[in-house]
Amino acid sequence: MSVSTVAALSTAAVDQTVCRDTTASLPVLGRDVTVPLVTGGEVTYAALDYAASAPALQRVWDDVAAYAPYYGSVHRGAGYLSQLSTDLFENARRTVEEFLDCRDGDQVVFTRSTTDSLNLLAAALPADCQVFVFETEHHASLLPWRDARVTYLNAPRTPGEAVATLERALAERDPHGPALVCVTGASNVTGELWPVRELAAAAHEHGARIVLDAAQLAPHHPVSVRELDVDWVAFSGHKLYAPFGSGVLAGRADWLTAAEPYLAGGGASRKVSRRVDGGVDVEWHESAARHEAGSPNVIGAYSIASACKALTEAGFDALVAREQQLIDTVRAGLAEVPEVRVLSLFGDDAPRVGVISFVVEGWNSSHFAAALSAEYGIGVRDGLFCAHPLVRTLLGSDPQTQGECGAPEAAPGEKSLNAIRVSFGAGTPDEHVERFVRAVKELVRDGAQWNYRTVDGRCVPAV
Repeated sequence: MSVSTVAALSTAAVDQTVCRDTTASLPVLGRDVTVPLVTGGEVTYAALDYAASAPALQRVWDDVAAYAPYYGSVHRGAGYLSQLSTDLFENARRTVEEFLDCRDGDQVVFTRSTTDSLNLLAAALPADCQVFVFETEHHASLLPWRDARVTYLNAPRTPGEAVATLERALAERDPHGPALVCVTGASNVTGELWPVRELAAAAHEHGARIVLDAAQLAPHHPVSVRELDVDWVAFSGHKLYAPFGSGVLAGRADWLTAAEPYLAGGGASRKVSRRVDGGVDVEWHESAARHEAGSPNVIGAYSIASACKALTEAGFDALVAREQQLIDTVRAGLAEVPEVRVLSLFGDDAPRVGVISFVVEGWNSSHFAAALSAEYGIGVRDGLFCAHPLVRTLLGSDPQTQGECGAPEAAPGEKSLNAIRVSFGAGTPDEHVERFVRAVKELVRDGAQWNYRTVDGRCVPAV
């Protein structure tokens, strides 16, 4: 029996033993975890920080557990488990190719995260490449290009303005040199969807390439490299309901093949020999292995593939429809609180994923987030969300130090310094978002029930 057959059979066995939920809500780890409240008692934890890290799907965890006894070295081992692990690793690559609807000839490189993927691409840029990136990007896609000729584009206020801004900038560039556009698919601050297809068309019309940061898009909407006509796409496993430590860069092979390996070492090299003068000659792989030096994260790649299969089988149409219901619930609830202002670039009617940021008049954002956690068992995020220029643009505030959590961050009518973000997805129960809306209303109406203090820059409950 071949290794590939055994791998297929073991995967099928996993599929039969794991509960397949075909509804739009997918079971995730931690859904039954309870946490203590400072006011007494315990409550089921409401994880509403999916934009930072989504909980792993139960299916992914079960698939990885089923594989764990067969764990072995990859690519260079002669043993049975090594061959089995190699087969699963390469099958995971093909699963991601299918999930992203890649073109013939595209490469899927496994990385550590979206940040790692975009830094890999930045290291592979041709000489004198000019990069265009909106200031609205997450730091993972804003910062890797600093060693290139980078043009930062101002925050647009409509999708059409985004396309027009890019077109003007590209029209002014040297048409003979290489160029790259980097854009997010969905904002990690506002959740708003960006006009990726139109931006890709503008880039290609002016002889530039485009890379899509799909960290916030891929967990919520289907991403087709072919239909969007992007040259590369990057995303992280920990946003896609898989464990930490794995990511993907997928797309055109030519720039990656022409570049020096991202890391030098075993796996990236095809042949190494000593020269007469004592030096070393290296022949590097031209496949994805060129940028995957060292022993790969097989479990990370396999978990991403498992998540891709789970989302595909659940059906994005159903997932998107249910998530839109959650979005509507949160936005309608926040709209009933006059003190709450939801942040947006493109306006209230813009399509978005389950990521919503807001400020509360008279409240320090860290204080508000701490109270949600300590008094209601709700986990959200506060701050600038690794997108400092965008959040400061939306808030109209300059870089400043956050105030003490026991006092209002900004008096009524004054500018807020930071924001609060609630985010959710396929594993979020209705009760979690309903509890969140109720908690916001109660905190604004009645205030916090507990005293809080600042410790190492964070607001935490007093003793």
